[in-house]
Amino acid sequence: MTEQTKTIEELDAQIESLKEELKNVHGTETEVYARIVGYYRAVKNWNKGKRDEYNHRKLFTVDETFSGQPDCQQELQATLFNETSNSENNINSKNESAGTEESSAPADYEFFMRKTCPNCPPVKAFMEELNLTGKLIDVDTDEGLRIAAAKGVFSAPTVIFYDENGTEIARAHSVEDIKTSIPEMNLAQAV
Repeated sequence: MTEQTKTIEELDAQIESLKEELKNVHGTETEVYARIVGYYRAVKNWNKGKRDEYNHRKLFTVDETFSGQPDCQQELQATLFNETSNSENNINSKNESAGTEESSAPADYEFFMRKTCPNCPPVKAFMEELNLTGKLIDVDTDEGLRIAAAKGVFSAPTVIFYDENGTEIARAHSVEDIKTSIPEMNLAQAV
């Protein structure tokens, strides 16, 4: 093995050249991919049309009027049923519904809650102040979860109010919802 001997001047020159190289380091180019029209493509390969398409893209938002809540579905089913029945039944059902609107005071309720829910205690305290008979359902239990799934309850706390006939009249998820979903006169009767 031969040993290379370098002078101090050669070493200093080599160090200076390495320092110059380190000042001008250029790495490899990073590829950026974007998905604009269904597949990922490198942005550097975009042509004028693709860039124009990106600049004029449309953002879609869900219509605020659509709601997949069970309340809306029940109203729709009731409307379809009334439209398909004969006119005499329609008149009777309209008169009956007009009578129930005036006396749609909540008779009882079901309160779906969890032990770990931070919003459940205020709703529970508010419901205890009302003079309504109610049922407390813990959705952490198997039976409570089964009942909640059957009634379309997906969040806790949820309070479902029923009238004298056992028909659901309102759903609420907070104290504010309870105050707004039940008319003041009915809430005053309940207290």
